[in-house]
Amino acid sequence: MDRQMTYATRLVVALLSLALTLSPPTARAADSVDLLLVLAADVSRSVTEAKFRLQREGAAAAISDPEVLRAITSGPNRRIAVCFLEWATTGMQNVVVDWTLIEDDASAHSFGDRLVEMPRSFAGSTSISSAIDFSVTQLERASFTSNRRVIDISGDGNNNSGRPVTDARDDAVGKGITINGLVILTPLGESFRPEHTHPPGGLEKYFQDNVVGGFGSFTVVAEGHESFGRALTKKLIAEIAGLPGPQLAAAPVLP
Repeated sequence: MDRQMTYATRLVVALLSLALTLSPPTARAADSVDLLLVLAADVSRSVTEAKFRLQREGAAAAISDPEVLRAITSGPNRRIAVCFLEWATTGMQNVVVDWTLIEDDASAHSFGDRLVEMPRSFAGSTSISSAIDFSVTQLERASFTSNRRVIDISGDGNNNSGRPVTDARDDAVGKGITINGLVILTPLGESFRPEHTHPPGGLEKYFQDNVVGGFGSFTVVAEGHESFGRALTKKLIAEIAGLPGPQLAAAPVLP
């Protein structure tokens, strides 16, 4: 009986060892990265098809920019994790490309290729507050870990749906999350709702006062396709490298 139990015990141990050998590694679930970054793009009604493509194509190009990749591979872990989502009114948020490890040119281009191929999620009112709340949820469920968590909100108007945006911002900042803003300006003559795209004091000031927050937070402005790409590229480099926000915010972004 003792010999049989010894044999059975050895068999169980052998089978467990084999199972662990054949199973996919679980260590990746706790992989450390230098930054967890949510790119949250506005697809509300005021976002025209041109602005929609601007955000998609701009993000795809920026993430694979050589300077951005250089910043990514210069960190302690030499990689970051990125999630791209789109948002409109309350209840309209969608993960377009889920958490992806960016560590080299191939992974960056793969992320960008998937991003530009996906259809537009929807259109609706503008709930920046819901976008922030949804982005926080994505950060909390990420399979990677980092001491730095950033939500990058791009949008062309003020919050007009959902709870107060300042409440959502403060809740996120209270969890140690930084929120940065990329403001997409709309020429006054092209705006069908000027009070939305041109709030008192301007949209950049609105983002600075109500949306961005946390350590080193900042806002940059884009006025067109070329300037959007440059603005996002500089913004990503600052976020990845942890550069002080005011230096970047003060730099002019030419159209």
